[in-house]
Amino acid sequence: MTTRMGDRIRELRKRAGFTLERLAQASDSSKSYIWELENKNPPRPSAEKLAKIAMALDTTVDDLIGTDMPDEEISTEDKVFFRKYQGLSAEDKKKMRKMLDLWDDD
Repeated sequence: MTTRMGDRIRELRKRAGFTLERLAQASDSSKSYIWELENKNPPRPSAEKLAKIAMALDTTVDDLIGTDMPDEEISTEDKVFFRKYQGLSAEDKKKMRKMLDLWDDD
């Protein structure tokens, strides 16, 4: 029997059009490691690998492991956006905030 996390990884992998091998390459993992996460119960991923898998699947670790609450106000898409924002340079963050301010001046 698979776990919620294994099912979620498989679902997102397939939605992204990734094979096991493609997700393994994108997350710096092995194909067998991805297969084990999807099929072993319980899976035992490292935090580092899980973060790389989440990035490759354009989601969050919370979403993969099922800790997001269904009624939570912040969507997965917003969390991914914020993660990408956090990776921007200080100058790019400043530009992004300015664009949002201009957009909000309607």
